[in-house]
Amino acid sequence: MAAQHEPVILFDGVCNLCSGAVQFIIRRDPRARYRFASLQSGAAQALLNEFNITEDLKTFILIEHNKVYKRSTAALRVARHLTGAWPLLYGFIIVPPFIRDGVYNVIGRYRYSWFGKKDQCMMPTPSIQSRFLTDPV
Repeated sequence: MAAQHEPVILFDGVCNLCSGAVQFIIRRDPRARYRFASLQSGAAQALLNEFNITEDLKTFILIEHNKVYKRSTAALRVARHLTGAWPLLYGFIIVPPFIRDGVYNVIGRYRYSWFGKKDQCMMPTPSIQSRFLTDPV
């Protein structure tokens, strides 16, 4: 099962901001640490069921070491493994989650109106296709 062996990021595949974040992570993850699954995919649905994630799915989810991280905690955990200065953002983990997630939730609430939405999920290029889970895991 993929979630036990490597970190998986679940994201909204029709959200321009979310798809942009995935591209951002890919460019700064040269060791290909992270795998990805659009929330609209069978693979993501299988992981959501496996980890009993049922609440509002308009969020960024990281499954790492068989634990589920959401919203700002997930984003900060990812940032600490990226190249460049991005790991410094992990210092914000000391900010209480209700404050971090408050900011995250405002962005999430308006992401479609601010950044737009696609009619269908992004299609990975052949060079990064292997990093995307599409079938149930």
